[in-house]
Amino acid sequence: MTIRKIFGTNLRRLRLQKGMTQEALEHASGFDRVYISGIERGVRNPSITAVETLAIALEVEVAELFRTPDQPE
Repeated sequence: MTIRKIFGTNLRRLRLQKGMTQEALEHASGFDRVYISGIERGVRNPSITAVETLAIALEVEVAELFRTPDQPE
């Protein structure tokens, strides 16, 4: 699995755990819903600043967005 796919999968998982729609994350982060969708699908490559912004919007540590499926919490 590529790092973009891992990041996108974690972004979607955390967003859903928080009960947020892509539109809610759009409002919380300032990023367009289409951009968020692209990140979640692993086709967009967010900048490190975007990664930090998304982590803040989700109220999680940046590292949580890069956790691999087999990595313990």
